[in-house]
Amino acid sequence: MEVTFYGVRGSIPAPGPETVRYGGNTACVAVRGCGGELLILDMGTGVIGLGRSLLQSEFCRGEGRAAILLSHAHWDHIQGFPFFPPIFVPGNRFTVFGPARSSAMLEGILEGQMNPHFSPLYTMRNLGAVFEFVPVEGEVDDEPLRYGDIHIRCRANPHGNTFCIAYRLEEGDRSLVYAPDVGYPPEGPSAATLALYRGADVLIHDATYTPQDRQRRLSRGYASYADAAEAAVRAGVRRLVLFHFDQDYTDEQVDHIWTQCRELLDRLGGQDIELMAAAEGLQLSV
Repeated sequence: MEVTFYGVRGSIPAPGPETVRYGGNTACVAVRGCGGELLILDMGTGVIGLGRSLLQSEFCRGEGRAAILLSHAHWDHIQGFPFFPPIFVPGNRFTVFGPARSSAMLEGILEGQMNPHFSPLYTMRNLGAVFEFVPVEGEVDDEPLRYGDIHIRCRANPHGNTFCIAYRLEEGDRSLVYAPDVGYPPEGPSAATLALYRGADVLIHDATYTPQDRQRRLSRGYASYADAAEAAVRAGVRRLVLFHFDQDYTDEQVDHIWTQCRELLDRLGGQDIELMAAAEGLQLSV
């Protein structure tokens, strides 16, 4: 699998000179399978740049196919959807996975931001692309979902007074876990969550805050870099990618988060875990 980051911030976009190295767009990660499958993890403002790049391919001709995996429907994870160019091209097809009890409910979540109070598009019926909606209630283990040759498992993580879906993508013997927006209880991740992370080649994990800032904002339901490090060590992952940085953190503060996380990983026995901080344009091979 080839992984590219298009948006790495949380809550709201944060453009400007203080965020230029890591980027100011909200959450979006693109994954390409060996068979050419495209999976889009969340549709924050980063998806706009992804959409522009896709117009250089079959998506410009209306022959594009992709899966969209929504972790949850907070606005920073869906706000790029109405500005994603491929959805306006007739013939393109998208399978949308996301937290809901029914396909109609999932469709309604995206339709809601097309309300004329929020968007000049008025309705998804005015889009050219075709959509299929697959509801995910938070526990897909024994019978994983499938998109092409990629198997998809998931688990609901706590996120303040709601929840957020963490996804595990498996292709052959390779695995990628995407775990944004998670506020663990004091005892840390549940056994089921750790099982989802277990042995992943790459764990993309929420690292919105420093531990000090997280303690001041517990009700928001986000993780610190320390939570990410502890989960990575307990799950025995190979590579940890810090993600979803607070919109007020400068590039220098994100640098500091990486340094502190590296020291903590080493103290916890995770010396062999490779550590990266997500940045727009970062590409990884899994």
